[in-house]
Amino acid sequence: MHSKVKELAKMIDHSILHPTLTDADLKRECELAVEYQVASVCVKPYAVPLTASLLKNSDVLVGCVIGFPSGNSAIEVKVFETEIACRDGAVEVDMVINIGKALQGDWDYVYKEIKDVTDCAHKHGAIIKVIFESDFVTRDSDIIRLCEICTEARADYVKTSSGFGFVKKANGDYNYQGATLPVLKLMKKSIGPDVKLKAAGGIRTLDQLLAVKEIGCHRSGATATQTILKEAMVRFAHLD
Repeated sequence: MHSKVKELAKMIDHSILHPTLTDADLKRECELAVEYQVASVCVKPYAVPLTASLLKNSDVLVGCVIGFPSGNSAIEVKVFETEIACRDGAVEVDMVINIGKALQGDWDYVYKEIKDVTDCAHKHGAIIKVIFESDFVTRDSDIIRLCEICTEARADYVKTSSGFGFVKKANGDYNYQGATLPVLKLMKKSIGPDVKLKAAGGIRTLDQLLAVKEIGCHRSGATATQTILKEAMVRFAHLD
């Protein structure tokens, strides 16, 4: 694998999060993650022990979602969920904020939950990525404030979306945009120097991955990992 493809692979958190996925699906997707040497897999809390065992002889990291996908759990529950995930082998946690509290401007609450989960993760040597759900939290001022809070709370990453932030469209369908370049640029501009940026939701092509990399994203969530990296192998084959 060319170094350029390896570099792109190490941007990807391979997402294994759909509610219908079975243990057999998890095993298949972990095998794919190891084959392509991605940065991590991101799994549901109950799946962390099996995932850790499947990845134990690889350099692919184990990530786990917290308060996923709607962010509605009590702060203490999110902290406890983080404790269990880290105990079971997760070294990265992706938490969803309380979206309603952010929308109503209850920033003390939002700060406390981010700080408490961050402190718990860091106590176990794990890194934390904070999911804003930018299909719901759409005001620039709210996104900027969340970036400031994450910087103050010493979170490791800010992240756009869960991939499940479905909004009812004009035609009655439910869908989401996920990561958009304007929102990512705003987040990049609004975080402190020690906070990194993760794009998530809707990154399905190589060009999209390259675009978020250009903005300054260190990580991107993806389910289309194989498609993206196969395309990268073809495009960058001449560099071999």
